[in-house]
Amino acid sequence: MKVILLERVGRTGSIGDEVTVKDGFARNYLLPQGKALRANEANRAKFAAERANIEKRNEERRKSAAGIAEGLDGRAVIIIRQAGETGQLYGSVAARDIVEALAVDGFTIQRNQVELAEPIKSVGVHTVSLALHPEVAVSITVNVARSEDEAQRQAAGEDVTVTQYDIDEDGDFAAGQADAAAEDRFEE
Repeated sequence: MKVILLERVGRTGSIGDEVTVKDGFARNYLLPQGKALRANEANRAKFAAERANIEKRNEERRKSAAGIAEGLDGRAVIIIRQAGETGQLYGSVAARDIVEALAVDGFTIQRNQVELAEPIKSVGVHTVSLALHPEVAVSITVNVARSEDEAQRQAAGEDVTVTQYDIDEDGDFAAGQADAAAEDRFEE
């Protein structure tokens, strides 16, 4: 199906481009969302008459998104979740959770603007991309941790999923105080 794009759509095209797309994509996404018009003579004339207004509206949206992007660029959000010893979350962190965490910081974004291929299912520091406008994208850091203290340690670069062992002068693993006390009890 041939359509006239009313805004930039991914790799499909820019404002005013007349492109051929699959029928389902046009019927189910582009036309209902108001991102395109069917390519016929009446719609071509309508688009030509309203082109200046459409481009002006798009520029205003882009500037608004760029302003939000300046505040978000490089921002880190902390999300506290329960997880096992290996760092595997008992649940997951989805786009909705990221939107809520940003709302606490005073940023209003939509769930569909969070580009998360699959939910985050492990403790750690993750980079997430936000598409605020077809021409404006920004990356934020999502720090998923079991506690505030762990989040600070992760932000400093520590891997909290690795078990820490003490090593003595010989290069052997040293038994902790609890292990030494247990050994003494068994010897008695």
